Amino acid sequence: MSDNSTNLEDEQLDTPSDEPVEVEDVAERDPLDVLPDYTMVSYGADYDVGGLVKRVQEEEIIVPRFQRGFIWTHRQASRFIESLLMGLPVPGIFLWRDPQTERFTVVDGQQRLRTLQYFQEGEIRGKVFSLPEQTSPYQKVHPRFQKRTYRTLDPEDRRRLDNTIIHATIVNQEKPPSDDSSIFYLFERLNTEGTPLQPQEIRSAIFQGEFIELLATLNDLKRWRDVYGPPSPRMKDRELIARFFALYYDAATYARPMKEFLNQFFARNKSLKVHSSTELTELFEATITAVATHIGGRAFRPVKALNAAVFDAVMVGVAKRLQREPIREPTGLTAVYGDLMDSDEFKALY
Repeated sequence: MSDNSTNLEDEQLDTPSDEPVEVEDVAERDPLDVLPDYTMVSYGADYDVGGLVKRVQEEEIIVPRFQRGFIWTHRQASRFIESLLMGLPVPGIFLWRDPQTERFTVVDGQQRLRTLQYFQEGEIRGKVFSLPEQTSPYQKVHPRFQKRTYRTLDPEDRRRLDNTIIHATIVNQEKPPSDDSSIFYLFERLNTEGTPLQPQEIRSAIFQGEFIELLATLNDLKRWRDVYGPPSPRMKDRELIARFFALYYDAATYARPMKEFLNQFFARNKSLKVHSSTELTELFEATITAVATHIGGRAFRPVKALNAAVFDAVMVGVAKRLQREPIREPTGLTAVYGDLMDSDEFKALY
């Protein structure tokens, strides 16, 4: 073991800073040429604005709540409402139908739907949602609509808005029948609003359920935060926790790309019917506690950035070790980790 590893006990005192965590993940570059063939069907449906808002409020249409949430400015939202009031055409929305629940998930159009909901409810970001005098330095709102809220619109204008038709394209997957992972790739390719979505943000929308909720809970564990650092605004920390579970249980069936491997794991486990919440919680807590105790804040960081491949190997290795027997020698894991980081053979893998 080199001198590098003899300093690991001191490094246990090192904890990640409050700066955003840099994560190196070669799996993000996995080729996407080994995906299943999908058979999709789609059809059009026309909804009036009033009906759309009601369906969103009653969660018949689910608008994904990503970390960055509603990103349109007041002026952008107001311009969209004014366009509808003026009878101008607006882009349609794209919905995914869940055959099990008969609910719809918004693939493209969440900003438009939230705008309609907020205008009808009368509030946007905690303030009264009234139309401004202008939506840009060169674009004035029609005088008839200036400073109007939904409730203060003239009755005929309010009815016109409620009865305005917005076209929806509804899609569902017919084949393969065993999973509905194609929605992930629809999100990747069709979501046009704002910053491109990261894989875990998409999964949090399309695989909503108990597993997603459990990841959010585990992500707040102090031992995990001590090792990882501040929460990732793009959910990379939650993705790593999910990767740990997927590789721990299903490593024998792993095949690139990692993205699809994880999608399949989420699809099977979104309701925690394969592995229970208690089982997963105990597994993760025991493993990250051992890592935090014996390796510390430098865990998974061969240099400075957190390396996802190192995370995978160390977390699964420690979990398998704990499955056999507890770690009784305080310095044992520290020494093994140091040897692993010094191994040229291991370095070649990441």
